[in-house]
Amino acid sequence: MNVLVLNCGSSSVKFQLIETDSEKIADRADVVHLQGLIEKIGTAEAIVSYTFADSPLKRSSEELLNHHAAVSRVVQILEQGAQAAAAAGGTQGRKLAIDAIGHRMVHGGEHFTESHLIDEEVVRGIERAIPLAPLHNPHNLKGYYVCRDMFRDTPQVAVFDTAFHHTLPPYAFLYGLPYDYYRRQRIRRYGFHGTSVRYVSYRYRELTGAAKTTSNLIVCHLGNGCSITAIENGQSVDTSMGFTPLEGVMMGTRSGDIDPSIILHLMTKDELAPHEVATLLNRWSGLYGLSGESNDMRHLLNSMAAGDERSKLAVQVFCYRIRKYIGAYWAALGRLDAIIFTGGIGQNAAMVRQLICDRLDALGATLDEGRNLSLGGREGVISAPNSRVSIWAIPTNEELLIARDTYRVVHGLPLP
Repeated sequence: MNVLVLNCGSSSVKFQLIETDSEKIADRADVVHLQGLIEKIGTAEAIVSYTFADSPLKRSSEELLNHHAAVSRVVQILEQGAQAAAAAGGTQGRKLAIDAIGHRMVHGGEHFTESHLIDEEVVRGIERAIPLAPLHNPHNLKGYYVCRDMFRDTPQVAVFDTAFHHTLPPYAFLYGLPYDYYRRQRIRRYGFHGTSVRYVSYRYRELTGAAKTTSNLIVCHLGNGCSITAIENGQSVDTSMGFTPLEGVMMGTRSGDIDPSIILHLMTKDELAPHEVATLLNRWSGLYGLSGESNDMRHLLNSMAAGDERSKLAVQVFCYRIRKYIGAYWAALGRLDAIIFTGGIGQNAAMVRQLICDRLDALGATLDEGRNLSLGGREGVISAPNSRVSIWAIPTNEELLIARDTYRVVHGLPLP
């Protein structure tokens, strides 16, 4: 089955066409026929970049004024690829057909605890969750609406970022607010990055042969957005992001955990409006806010090496807070098998992994500096041979998980 995977943002569409089925999943033989990204949707200078299989990257600037135009462009790219393959006498044409469509949906609220075939009832459920994710769900749904009009007989599946965290117990997801706010407005910790965490924890078990029902893991998804998740016996039992993705460890431009009174102080002393505080905490804080320079960890590590003190401070705060979360979740789990790093920073920044793991050896997780430095963005174990708790770097692959879930849902197969 060929699955078109779409991740629609406010001004972007990430897309992949992935061929998968039960046999390919078992053999890890899924095939990516096309992958690409459209940025700056809504302008006359949208950036379209894509590549077929092992072919060179193609990049152009085009006028794409809405998501309908952007998704139509994706379909056009597939059609042109099939025509080119047919003209060359190849069999690629069939390989580029679309059999099903999988959509990344950020928020499923409490209702959606696994991936679902999209029908009108599911759409209404996603719409009801819009107040919980007003910056994400409406744009995620745009991709579905466009595809519904273009592919009326093609099954479409929603894969929710929040679904993996539905196993959080009440004592982990409730805030210390009057209970009525949870009952009436569903104010609670939901957690995000669930698709990524679910993939890398699955990949860890695949690499090690560990059983899902006995695996205790801490997964550190570190990119521009960051979250830490505690997994007990294969299930998420706590996660750092909360009611929104703003809570938790410090991130690229998000503040992470702060004293709530700071918000009242800023609104009073600086006369900031609510939307201005939201912008401050989400876009101007984190690594960018502390360094005054960048939210790009690569840039900050280079600046730190060159002697810039604020870049050094930003990196130190970032790593220290993650280490504290790891320690807290270790205590919550009681027993730990592995710490897993993923995401752009977690996968590629050896220095960040080293700074985070500093002092964890006292608890039984000892980093091997040679393994860590030589990994080079690949997957692999980076802990010392005598470490009681293994440490891993595993690249995430949310698109592959979405494609596999789509295949399973369409064919009525159980989700792992």
